[in-house]
Amino acid sequence: MDTEQIKQSAKTKWLDYYKTNRHWINNLQVWMTNEGIRRPLSSFILGVLSSIDLQLVKMLPLLVDLNSDPDRLILALGLNFDPDEELEKNNNPPPEKKEQKKMLPPSSNPPISEIAIKYANQVDANCEGVFTTKKKGRLPFEP
Repeated sequence: MDTEQIKQSAKTKWLDYYKTNRHWINNLQVWMTNEGIRRPLSSFILGVLSSIDLQLVKMLPLLVDLNSDPDRLILALGLNFDPDEELEKNNNPPPEKKEQKKMLPPSSNPPISEIAIKYANQVDANCEGVFTTKKKGRLPFEP
């Protein structure tokens, strides 16, 4: 039994129900403010969820035995939010951060000397390739 999955399921089902029925829920006197957040009464939310979420129905007796305060149950289920604000966030998600390209760390090798660059350009101008040399075992820009 994954608690995060249960919490996410309860949140999704509550928001779907609220979205469908907000026109009449807003006219009921079931609204309260808890910790500065406007939302329907805990008992109203629990009543709705007990009728639409079978997984939560199986857990509610245990949850109520552990704590019979409906506000604490709503907090534990992660449902202490204003459903209108939450729906607005879901409809207008924040812009995704652009993923930065992962780059290799800077090389610890010393930079190529100017002489090596001039020689490499000269060899390349002759179409011999940058790292070819007539002497075996040595790079063309080695002293």
